Amino acid sequence: MKQLVNKLKGDRVIWSFVALLALFSFMPVFSASSNLAYIGHGTGNTLGYLVKHLAHICIGFMIIYWVHKVPYHYFRAISKIALPIVWILLLYTLLKGTVIAGANASRWIQVPFIGITFQTSTMAAIVLFIFVARYLSKTKEENEPFQASLIQLWVPVFITLALILPANFSTTALIFSMVIMLTFIGKYPLKYISFIIGSGVVMLVFFLLIAKAFPESRFFSRVGTWGSRIENFTTDKPDEDDYQIEKAKIAIASGRFGGLGPGKSVQKNFLPQSSSDFIYAIIVEEYGLVGGVSILLLYLLLLFRFVIASHKANTLFGKLVVVGLGFPMIFQAMINMAVAVELLPVTGQTLPLISSGGSSIWMTCFSLGIIISVTKKDEEIVEEQIEKEKRKEALQRLIDRELSEEDLPSDQEEEMYSIEDNSKNPMNAVLNK
Repeated sequence: MKQLVNKLKGDRVIWSFVALLALFSFMPVFSASSNLAYIGHGTGNTLGYLVKHLAHICIGFMIIYWVHKVPYHYFRAISKIALPIVWILLLYTLLKGTVIAGANASRWIQVPFIGITFQTSTMAAIVLFIFVARYLSKTKEENEPFQASLIQLWVPVFITLALILPANFSTTALIFSMVIMLTFIGKYPLKYISFIIGSGVVMLVFFLLIAKAFPESRFFSRVGTWGSRIENFTTDKPDEDDYQIEKAKIAIASGRFGGLGPGKSVQKNFLPQSSSDFIYAIIVEEYGLVGGVSILLLYLLLLFRFVIASHKANTLFGKLVVVGLGFPMIFQAMINMAVAVELLPVTGQTLPLISSGGSSIWMTCFSLGIIISVTKKDEEIVEEQIEKEKRKEALQRLIDRELSEEDLPSDQEEEMYSIEDNSKNPMNAVLNK
């Protein structure tokens, strides 16, 4: 075990927080999967879901380990090549996407011959953030005109968002917000950012108008759901989402300070998506305010560590990659918790590293691998500097020793000095006679 830990490079604190979140996830997932275990006349045995989650977590940590071994600057070129591939996958998802039980949108594609489903928007977000970081780090010194950045940066961004929007508005809004934040941190001109935000709003309104004109088209089927969720959030109109929120609030209120205890949740049997979208409500019900606040603090500490990692990065690309991949992870967690306590409308965002699900865990781990790769590079630079200092000190000591040896008198010189000293001494002269 000690040898395995020694092989892990990069920021050990990030490794620790990720491991804590992953370890904690087993009990809530094991407990909250009971409603899925009863679907379709099931036996109610959740052991299979626990084993499945264990497999997802193990594969996720293998992804972190493999990715953190890759020098992070390799992803600069990979993002440019991967973006068109992501567009093809997103388009395929829109046309032939799969609907997973309990969800009401075609956001997944099934990998042939393996049988696993994959949410393409999560991979698209990672590739897009790295692409934006690459562009901002490349053009920092060049001062390209807005027209050039419009074609090279914003056209790819809006193409990606347009392919995600019909099936997933919340993910689109989150990605767009993070891209704007990334460009702001990358010191993209504020007047251009304002223009881009305005353009994004205009494009969204245009999309909604087209959706209203063609309400029966499958590409616009989710628009009605978005409107109803916002309406239900602002009014008391009963709806399926209200049922979810009510059950989540009952679960949170039942938890009180110390919780009902691990596995003793009652609302897990009634709350849809209790092991994914609303797992935070089950955590608070079983572990109380203590458990809920502890999870919140873990994510905030992880955010703080991302800030430190970004500050320590020796290149602008490294800084932007940590911000672009780390901050969305934390904001997604905040959105999931805010939905559970009815601070936001229902969005369908999972709780990173805790909610069940394969592709969401793996993509989160992929992002963490890249972030740790950035911190690993910084460690290597520090180690190289320390090694150089040690070599410099050793060389200086060697030079000083050689110089001191040259200053010492030789044997013949010492003998001559002794003869001269004896001849000058009168007592020695008498004795010699």
